Amino acid sequence: MADPADIPHLDEIEGWPLPEAQTEWRGDAGAETALIEAYASGRMHHAWLIGGTRGSGKATLAYRFARFALAHPTPEAAAASDRRPIDAGHPVARKIAARSHPNVLTLARPWDDRAKRFKTDLSVDEVRRTVGFFGSTAGEAGWRIAIVDAADDMNANSANALLKVLEEPPPRSLFLVLSHQPGRLLPTIRSRCRRLELPPLAPDVIAAALAAHEPEVDAADRALAAHAAEGSLRRAISMLRGEGVAVRRDFGAIAARLPDLDIPAAHRLGDLVAQRGATDALEAFVDTVRDWLARRVRGDGEPDGMPVSAAVAATPLASFAEVWEKFGDAAARTEALNLDKKQFVLSTLMDLARATRM
Repeated sequence: MADPADIPHLDEIEGWPLPEAQTEWRGDAGAETALIEAYASGRMHHAWLIGGTRGSGKATLAYRFARFALAHPTPEAAAASDRRPIDAGHPVARKIAARSHPNVLTLARPWDDRAKRFKTDLSVDEVRRTVGFFGSTAGEAGWRIAIVDAADDMNANSANALLKVLEEPPPRSLFLVLSHQPGRLLPTIRSRCRRLELPPLAPDVIAAALAAHEPEVDAADRALAAHAAEGSLRRAISMLRGEGVAVRRDFGAIAARLPDLDIPAAHRLGDLVAQRGATDALEAFVDTVRDWLARRVRGDGEPDGMPVSAAVAATPLASFAEVWEKFGDAAARTEALNLDKKQFVLSTLMDLARATRM
């Protein structure tokens, strides 16, 4: 069995604090206030479904609230407090950061020591850990808090196991169920939770975080990533550390000239996506094109200020819908069958040129 110290944390980003250790809250202040005020009122619902795009701060909020609740073990103590965040040096905060607090249980996809990677599902065995957690005497005063991160990773068996616990919650228990797409969860799980939706992070909030943690990166690249990340700090970081920013910039320059297609630039973009070792470049290209098409359908401008040509603006929605469907099928085939990535890029750009020329 692997030494726990050698097991990586799921979704860990080098150089950035883990959610359980993050003391900064960059998200919606109202969301945190809703949790704290519900707790302080003494009418805390036993299960909260916290939704929002990946990278919007759901886990950070969950651990932040857990620190507050366990540092104020009763609603009366919370009501009498100044509602300020718990300092990182507080004993509760230190234990939660080390994942050693006896009153906090995190349910996430487990590490597969044999395959040396995280399993694809949040398994039923993980969810059943709640039986022992809630069935034993609390390690410290206060509530016992289970954080499900993320519920989207559950399979049918684990979802049903979670539902059973939610239907018969133990005394002084609290579930913080995190989900990137709450609408896809079982309706019975959703109905037993109070909903709390986190809005996407604003570009200036993401840019400030990137400036603090990635100061060596070019400011223009940080700004592009912040605007293109669709409200996700995690996505912005991934773009900076991979080929995402370069793909976005090169595609944006090509798209700005449509319906004219810059053939040399198209080949350069194809080479970038297809180069050996650029494992995230294909994903970045697919996300970039999908985002661009979505903005055309909504009639939005480009987030980085790149121009939208008159021909593109006048293109019928039906033409973009046709490209969207063809592009989605081609992207799925390219990834599943390991087809020529450069040819996929060139074909996509030619389809866009034809669609906007009509």
